[in-house]
Amino acid sequence: MEGDSMDVSNQNQSIHVEVHVKSHSTTKRSDVRTHVLALLNRHCTVFGNHKWTDFDEDFLKKHVESVAIVDVEEMPVDLKSSAVSLHIFTLNDDGPSTLNLEEDEELSAANHWLLPAAEFNGIWESLVYEDGVKTQLLDYVSTTIYFSDKNVDSNLIAWNRVVLLHGPPGTGKTSLCKALAQKLSIRLSNRYSYGQFVEINSHSLFSKWFSESGKLVTKMFQKIQQLIDDKDALVFVLIDEVESLTAARNASQAGTEPSDAIRVVNSVLTQLDQIKRHPNVVILTTSNVTEKIDLAFVDRADIKQYIGPPSAKGIYNIYLSCLEELMKCQIIYPRRQLFNMFELETMGFAESEVSEHSLILRNIALKSKGLSGRTLRKLPFLAHALFVKTPTVTLERFLEAIDQAVAKQKVEKANLANSV
Repeated sequence: MEGDSMDVSNQNQSIHVEVHVKSHSTTKRSDVRTHVLALLNRHCTVFGNHKWTDFDEDFLKKHVESVAIVDVEEMPVDLKSSAVSLHIFTLNDDGPSTLNLEEDEELSAANHWLLPAAEFNGIWESLVYEDGVKTQLLDYVSTTIYFSDKNVDSNLIAWNRVVLLHGPPGTGKTSLCKALAQKLSIRLSNRYSYGQFVEINSHSLFSKWFSESGKLVTKMFQKIQQLIDDKDALVFVLIDEVESLTAARNASQAGTEPSDAIRVVNSVLTQLDQIKRHPNVVILTTSNVTEKIDLAFVDRADIKQYIGPPSAKGIYNIYLSCLEELMKCQIIYPRRQLFNMFELETMGFAESEVSEHSLILRNIALKSKGLSGRTLRKLPFLAHALFVKTPTVTLERFLEAIDQAVAKQKVEKANLANSV
């Protein structure tokens, strides 16, 4: 698992190019850079994010999985006048390991991945939010690293390296944390050789560890500290459903849980305060119930980002990516052109000249407002299973099936709300 970043120009627009090298390749990164730059030089302009996976050149065919221009607005990119940052990496194919606290290794404290991980590949691109959310999170963490490298006095300018993502269930908060860690392990590969990702589940934390007070919490963070001590690693610690901290504290104060619970909470907060002092750690947290988050924790978060259900534009783009995948796999056949929302809004076509399929998809997206991102990603599968029932299907018929699946989801959601 290696990474490499390099700025190759000091000109106007800055673009990031991610180069995914095949895991079996042993070629020099300098050779990869040379061939990728030659590929980019053969193209003057691309529109928005662009990805090459099929190559004419033998070297790229042999050593490179993909070359992708990433994280740019949906606008033409002039490669000739752009400042290009290359990020060269391979993926770690190992799945998660567990951080265990007892000698018998029955008590699992957390899951642990080496980054960039094959398991997290593609999550960043699959998540669709309002404009700027992902970019802001990237910029925030990049700035924390930059300030640390410049030895900015944190007593004068305060930052805690703590991110809180909050919002309703099913909006992709946990996935976004994983994707952000993956993206930054690639983006900062010139600064850190690899990433470490530790996922702690608050529910297991409190349900298992009351009897041992804060001792096991301390042991867990000692394990994390060992990862942080490797200064070549960028370490991400995820605490999912952080409102459990508050639930444990409140239950303890109300007398419904042992008083030991509050010591567990305080131990977690103390340990977080200790590890956040290190320049190579970022603490990521999520919450489904914002109003129940402990104020002592909220004060520690630099960024408190609301993650809500996707807008109609976001829904359209989610559906578009699903349809493109099904056309690539020839489940939807033959392939048809679909415009993205940027093209629909800016190309100036009269509606009669715009792809009828794109207009139908836009109407379906409008009907789908209020559904979570998790549900939206399931709908193409449900549409095929419930309303298509043939191996291959035309785009026209599949759009009808999605429309039916959306209507069914709306009815089920209403019935569930009425039964509560």
